Amino acid sequence: MQPTSPQAFDGKAFVRTLTTSPGVYRYFDEDGELLYVGKAGNLKKRVGSYFLKPRMEPRIAAMIAQIARCEITVTRTEGEALLLESQLIKSLKPRYNIMLRDDKSYPYIYLSGGEDYPRLAFHRGARNLPGRYFGPYPSTFAVRESLGLMQKLFKVRQCEDSYFRNRSRPCLQHQIGRCTAPCVQLITVDDYRNDVRHAEMFLEGRSSAVIDELAAAMEQASARLDFERAAALRDQVAALRQLQAQHHVQGASADMDVIACRIESGLACVSVLFFRDGISLGTRDFFPRLPLDAEPADLLAQFVAQYYLDRPVPRELILGDDLPEQEMLAQMLTEQSGHAVELKSRVRGERARFLQMAERNAQASLTQRLASRQTLGTRFEDLQKLLELPEPPRRLECFDISHTRGELTVASCVVFGPEGPEKSHYRRFNIAGITPGDDYAAMHQALTRRFRKVAEGEGAKPDVLLIDGGGGQVAQALAVLKELGVAGIHVVGVAKGPARRAGEETLILVDQGREIHPGPTSPALHLVAAVRDESHRFAISGHRKRREKARERSVLEDVPGVGARRRTALLKTFGGLAGVEAAGVEELMRVKGIDRGLAERIYDVLHG
Repeated sequence: MQPTSPQAFDGKAFVRTLTTSPGVYRYFDEDGELLYVGKAGNLKKRVGSYFLKPRMEPRIAAMIAQIARCEITVTRTEGEALLLESQLIKSLKPRYNIMLRDDKSYPYIYLSGGEDYPRLAFHRGARNLPGRYFGPYPSTFAVRESLGLMQKLFKVRQCEDSYFRNRSRPCLQHQIGRCTAPCVQLITVDDYRNDVRHAEMFLEGRSSAVIDELAAAMEQASARLDFERAAALRDQVAALRQLQAQHHVQGASADMDVIACRIESGLACVSVLFFRDGISLGTRDFFPRLPLDAEPADLLAQFVAQYYLDRPVPRELILGDDLPEQEMLAQMLTEQSGHAVELKSRVRGERARFLQMAERNAQASLTQRLASRQTLGTRFEDLQKLLELPEPPRRLECFDISHTRGELTVASCVVFGPEGPEKSHYRRFNIAGITPGDDYAAMHQALTRRFRKVAEGEGAKPDVLLIDGGGGQVAQALAVLKELGVAGIHVVGVAKGPARRAGEETLILVDQGREIHPGPTSPALHLVAAVRDESHRFAISGHRKRREKARERSVLEDVPGVGARRRTALLKTFGGLAGVEAAGVEELMRVKGIDRGLAERIYDVLHG
């Protein structure tokens, strides 16, 4: 987009009308696109700094040249302005703001509500069920580890509600001492709720309070001469103290997040180490979108404001740099969280050690991301030369087919861009209505379903379409694109070499009547092979899931007259489906409710 003329917006005249109150300002271009969101303790002074200074840094000058309109929102305090700024940046994604790229895929521990016997469970996704959510955790491993501790320490059930409601006797978890069997009322509602309350306290980081309560209960049980109960509480207290000791020996003795960032070659990495009640929950790396000339302190300030906008905030944030307006940011987080939050950047001892760890992790992740980006960029450029394209492709798609002897065919579509795989765009197609084993028909159906949407103006169109196969599969792709009237896509077949060795693949361009043999050293072939292998993996995993789902369905369900009760009776009598298959008609007739006619039908279905 060409920058608009500076005269399109008279910034100096606009500043003369502004209030000196705190607030938020927003800049828009002539098309109404939001360019930037900022906050100010004094709107007149802050907005005026953009239009009254004679010289500006390149990033700011480029933005000012595009401003066509400015809107303001007045707030009561500068803290409110900071909060509103963070909300607007996160929701509106202005072009010139530092933007935290957040896929919202954090796992939580979920404690159900509204039940006599609540359950603890792993949760990912929308938090709209009744109950409490603890987290977010940096990884699924951290959640699984915490849930394992909950089972050992507090014995709160983790089974699905459908399983819980249909139990007639305690399950294996009760037998190994990890559940109190509320499904068959082996524990009272009050005692169970007490266990749930202790689990909540532990997840909130109040393990010392839990130990104190359990120790008091142990003394009371001992005074009542209830030594069995006292011994159980003693073991629980000992396990909690041992857990505390293990993690405090590691050095983390507080609820805190340690945050460091590194910026290099226009790319930034923010690394966060999470500690809760002395327990290390692991680390997570973020790669925010940032404008030119961004400084680490500015990046960290924007990250903290956006990241903790809708998440629980620990009592300490250890930062790799002093932040601008650090005290005000701490005050905003304190008001939002309901407890004191300290932001520290000059630390010693264990905190300095953890900060060094976060800084090393940020540098290592950034180095890895830069290397990956450079390698991918080289491969995309080489593919452009190899296929004689006018510019490097921005989107690659690859299709593959998977089945077992023609049954349960699944087609996969994977997508790669300059940043690597775009997994949110992956698709699978369950193929039906074709002759089993007809890969051409399967490919034709999958491509038709994929590109019909493109023909209707929906969805992105790839620059290069890779087909795992030879000329026949490529011909199917070209036929589909022609039928649907989709043009501008380069179709390339990827055929294995004579010995099926990596690096010997042939790229087939049917529409150009030529074949290319790049060789094992070609960066372009490395890219094509990686995309092809990912498509192959995605197709096979989809086919296996479909096959496993089909195996869960009993063949006895296909027999007319055999309902759930008779099916259960058959399986119990003969010890499973293999026993039913080995039985003859006379043996089948011995099962209650099965006459000769039904026995013969069962036998015919199993041996047909």
